[in-house]
Amino acid sequence: MLVVVALGGNALLRRGEPLDVETQRRNVAVAAAAIARIAAGHSVVVTHGNGPQVGLLALQALAYRDVPAYPLDVLGAESEGMIGYVIERELRNALPGRAVATLLTMAQVEAADPAFDNPTKPIGPVYPAAEAVRLERERGWQLRPDRAGVRRVVPSPEPVRILEIDGIRALVRHGVVTICAGGGGIPVVERDEGGLAGVEAVIDKDLSAALLARALSADRLLMLTDVAAVYSDWGGPDARPLGVVSPEALRAMAFETGTMGPKVEAACRFVEATGGEAGIGALADAAAILAGDAGTVIRRA
Repeated sequence: MLVVVALGGNALLRRGEPLDVETQRRNVAVAAAAIARIAAGHSVVVTHGNGPQVGLLALQALAYRDVPAYPLDVLGAESEGMIGYVIERELRNALPGRAVATLLTMAQVEAADPAFDNPTKPIGPVYPAAEAVRLERERGWQLRPDRAGVRRVVPSPEPVRILEIDGIRALVRHGVVTICAGGGGIPVVERDEGGLAGVEAVIDKDLSAALLARALSADRLLMLTDVAAVYSDWGGPDARPLGVVSPEALRAMAFETGTMGPKVEAACRFVEATGGEAGIGALADAAAILAGDAGTVIRRA
């Protein structure tokens, strides 16, 4: 069975943790152990988020003023290589003798995507709300509330094509545990005169994971995060975890745009397009979610 595993930001950095390499390595080691249990009996493709890391790289780039700040597509490529390396190293430790590879991946978006006019993707750290006006004035950022503070937001256009999909298929055919489309992929557009150009955006990794899983004809899509399941009435008095549920039932509910909403949408798209199953739940429960014994499992009614 081919399983696409999408690691949420908690696989690398939990909210409030320092953005240092050692913290990320420890967290990835936990993720690698969970993935290894699945890879013992199945083909696995891994993708991951990059919001905190690409935001940190942007801040580091601003500190050197002798050249213009690097654009987000280049920073996305840097973060994809950096995170991919950490995941690959820990997977090799957890899967001795198994071939593992990281593939730098571009994801094509449409230049006319309305998301470019409505930034929604949070990147980087959370800042105190009192700093919002200063950050907007000094750095030209757009910021939005994020729990107790504010966070920078950037455009998040919809991915329409994974450009390295043939290479990913070849790696899977040869039994390689493949890490790809990190951070949703490096965002590029087709130019009117031909060729590709990078764009100032960060793609939603859940929607890219669903697109990747569909393109690979995967049997399962697992989205692993820091909550045990999808909850109806999240945060309300009637909140309850959902077990097995259909896309139709999920689409009749409301979910937070920046957190569970993209995961639910990605799961529904994958199930509706392929007839496969998707699972959403806690990283530590990965194998149990795959077996249908934990988390939320989305399948056709």
